[in-house]
This record gives sequence, C-alpha cells and structure tokens, in this order.
Amino acid sequence: MKMNHDSDDRTGGAPTPMCSRRSFMRVAAASGGAGLLSAGLLPTIVEARVGSPSQVVLPPATPGIAPFKVHVPQQMLEDLKKRLGDTRWPDKEPVTDWSQGVPLAKAQALVEYWSSQYDWRRVEGALNARPQFRTEIDGLGFHFIHVRSKHESALPVILTHGWPGSVVEFLQVISPLVDPTSHGGKAEDAFHVVIPSLPGFGFSDKPTESGWRLPRIANAWAQLMKRLGYSHYVAQGGDWGASVSSWMAKQQPSGLIAVHLNLPILFPPPPPPPGGYTAEEQAALAQLERFSTDASGYASIQGTRPQTLGYGLADSPVGQAMWIYEKFQGWTDNKGDPEEAISLDHMLDDITLYWFTNTAASSARLYYESFRKDFARMPLELPVAISIFKGDMFTPPKVWGERTYSKLFYWNELDKGGHFAAFEQPALFTEEMRKAFRQMR
Repeated sequence: MKMNHDSDDRTGGAPTPMCSRRSFMRVAAASGGAGLLSAGLLPTIVEARVGSPSQVVLPPATPGIAPFKVHVPQQMLEDLKKRLGDTRWPDKEPVTDWSQGVPLAKAQALVEYWSSQYDWRRVEGALNARPQFRTEIDGLGFHFIHVRSKHESALPVILTHGWPGSVVEFLQVISPLVDPTSHGGKAEDAFHVVIPSLPGFGFSDKPTESGWRLPRIANAWAQLMKRLGYSHYVAQGGDWGASVSSWMAKQQPSGLIAVHLNLPILFPPPPPPPGGYTAEEQAALAQLERFSTDASGYASIQGTRPQTLGYGLADSPVGQAMWIYEKFQGWTDNKGDPEEAISLDHMLDDITLYWFTNTAASSARLYYESFRKDFARMPLELPVAISIFKGDMFTPPKVWGERTYSKLFYWNELDKGGHFAAFEQPALFTEEMRKAFRQMR
C-alpha cells in the first residue's frame, strides 16, 4: 500500500493511505461523527473494491459520518460499452406506440447514444461537487448528500427519492435551495439540504435480511437528521419518498415540523360522500383504474418476485435501462417522447447509477417489503403541504387531501411537470418548496 502525500484541504494536508485506482472506487471514510468532522479531524481515505468489472462494492459504514467520493474505474465503463455492443435485440413491436413497452427504435437509439456519446464522468463530477457521506444506522450503511446553506436562518430539509429515481433527481435543485439569493430568491428562503439514498439504492447498502419497510426507513431518516444536529426540520418526497415522508409525519419524530409531498399517498381514496363522488373525484378514480389494469405490472413483479427479475436486469444493461426508460416515458409530462420532459443525458445519469451499483434487485425489494403493507393513504396530524404536477400518474383532488390531512396548510396544482418533479421542472419544484415552507420557518 502506497502513501499519497498530496495535500487535501479536507484532511488538513495529512498523508492518506491509497490503494490501486485501477480496480477500486475512491471513497473517503472517517471514524468520527458530525462533530468530529466539523472540528476538522482527519478522515482516513479508503477504497471500495470492485466486486466484478461491472459492480462496485462499498466499504463498511460506521456510526460516524464518513466523507464519500464516487470514482467508477475505467474498466467498468469499458465493460458497460462491451455489454451494450453485445446486445441481442428482441423483434420489433407490432404496434406504433409505447403500449407494449419501449419501441425497438427508441431502445436502439438510447443504447447507441449511451455507448458512443454519454459521459458518466460528467454526473460523477456533479455528485462529487457536493459533500457526500456514508453512515451506519440500524445496522445498514446509508449514502447521503448534505449541503449546508451560508444563511444562518436556513431551514433543514430531508429530500427522499423514489423508484426508479435516485439522488441524481435533485442535483439541479440543490444550489437554488441552498443559495436562493443567487437563484432568484431571498435569504429567508434558504434550506440546508440532506438527500439520502434509500436502502438498496445507489451507494446505500443493500439489506441482507427482510424488514427494511417504510416505517423503519422513516425512523432511520429521523436518526440521520438527529445525528446531523438538526433539532428543527422538514421532509419532502414523491413516490416512495412521499411514503417515507408520510411515515415520518405519522411517527412524529422530535424535530420534524412539516412535510411536503409531490405525490400525496391518497389511495385507496376516502369513502364517497353522501351524494357520491364528484366529477373531479371520478377522474382521479379513473386514473387509479388505468394504473391498476394497464400500468402496474412492474409493481406486481417487484412486489412478488424481485429476485427473479434481478437476474435479467443485473446481467443486461439494456434490460436495466429499458425497465427504467419506460417509466420516464409513462410518468413524465410529455406528448409521447420522454426527452420532452427530461434530457437523455439526465435519464442515463439515473440509469447508469443503477447499473454500476447493481441495484435492480435490491431496489425492487422495497416493493416486496412495503408496497402492499405500508404504501397507502393514512391520516396525518402533522402539517402537510402538497404540490400536484399535472403530468404525474395520479393527480388526486384537494378534497381527498382535506379528508386525510387534518393540518393541510398548502395545496397547489401546477400545469407543468410530472412524477419526477425536481428532475423535470427544477425551477418550479424549487419555488414550490419555498412557497410551501415559508410559513413553517
């Protein structure tokens, strides 16, 4: 093992042990907690081994807050390109739309771009430009981004992604939330931002035993915020992130004052009023029916046989890509082409993260754990704010929110954006966060 004597401001210029970069992903690990980090004590630089040419293996996490950097070795990029070149394609679909899944021509165009033009190093640099960490909570290592605002009055917020999302969904909103004065806002709009990766997603650990359901994740997030020293904070999420945030509101951990949801979990719907459901409510019921009959197959598979699904997606980057790409088409605000809502580069940022971390099966297992047990409407007594983006798969009426959330203090319906709100409409998402939480400061 060689010693690297290059100076690093974060380690006080101290020498740090280094392993071979050729087969390792660089990760900085520290033994101390948040207090030790802020005191400037020296972290030890360690390396996470590559388990195969196509998968990273993370270093063990500790209860301390360990600085983290992403570096995917070149051999993994080359392995991905080779696998893409070796793809065996299915027959062309007999329809002219996306009704049977991703059209062959669209799939081949995405793979051609992925292989010849896409630059993973760009998003890797974007991630590493933000402070990232890993810490162990309840026996599992969690990855998270943590960016503090320069404004002392900033409100801490924990943002939670869903499936098939990841922390990259929020990269475009971090700076506007943390530094509003440089992005059209006021100092009093500032947030301290915490963005964890769900268990089994991204650079968080993959559970090796059953039991990581939504209530347990919600409790882990509360522990994370406490560990970071936040005694007063809010939570935000869509998709699984909305359920995690809702479970946090239900558990009411010390310090959590409100939640914001961009996919309120308002299904199954409240019972009909004496006069029956209104036209607006019936439209929402029709959305739920369409999802159940035409769009829920992925959830049934992930909720019952995630392991079997994982073999194909872990072995084929094209299989992994199309499993996600279809959702970007079906759940975003577009007129048929997902690139109308999210750039191909940004979609591939998310897809490639799933590929390099080999998290197809481990992310799908969240459905097995919680989809039928914890992912449902629940009354909440904590203050709740809602933003409805019209292109989402489900846009419930306000009356359902009023019947479910006793302290619903904000409801806004936007005419642009869809399921991946921060990814699709970062400016609108940022403004919704500012407006919703102004009265909570």
